Amino acid sequence: MCGKYILAQAAKAERALGIRRGRWDYPPSYRVLPAEQVPVAVSEHGERAAAMMRWGLIPFWARGVPLKASTINATVERLESAPSWRDAWQREQRCIFVMGGFYEPHVNQDGSRDQFFIQLADREVFGVAGLWDRSRRSDGSWVHSCVLITVPANRLLATIHNEKQRMPAILTEDAQAAWLAGDKSAARAALAPYADELMVGWKVSRRVNNPRLPNDASLIEPIAG
Repeated sequence: MCGKYILAQAAKAERALGIRRGRWDYPPSYRVLPAEQVPVAVSEHGERAAAMMRWGLIPFWARGVPLKASTINATVERLESAPSWRDAWQREQRCIFVMGGFYEPHVNQDGSRDQFFIQLADREVFGVAGLWDRSRRSDGSWVHSCVLITVPANRLLATIHNEKQRMPAILTEDAQAAWLAGDKSAARAALAPYADELMVGWKVSRRVNNPRLPNDASLIEPIAG
């Protein structure tokens, strides 16, 4: 699963994802966490639009109340069957998370965990496939939320994320249009492990796990070991 990532600078993200409607306004973050408001691209009147949504899907039927089970990641194998997000998939409510990189844990032989930071070698900013939904609270207000899709790990991520062996569904630049605006068959075909030779990763400090510590670029600095 992917539980932490970093945001690309808003202007760069808008250019990379071809945003035509609206703008993103968010502070830099090197530790985006579940339940935070995150930038996503959606299709609106045939154009890519900027939106901010809660990371952690709240289905329309949940009356705005977050589910007890985690809904930050949706496995590609259960898009059509999982109650939390199958309706969003059927209604073609797709979105694209915008990232500059993400973190995954590595389990050592002694059971301890190290954190690794992963980014693309061919792009500074990239998109990850997601689904979105909206749910009406008891006070009548709406909450818009999203879930990130994961696929089986490529060779690099299988080595790093060795316990779960999953990775975010990173979209190639050509696949972004199919994911946002294509039919279900085209969208489903866009979900595949990204080429491992186009990714790099390195070990970082476990400080990234502590939300009370500074959220700055030092979190992605490589460490020995």
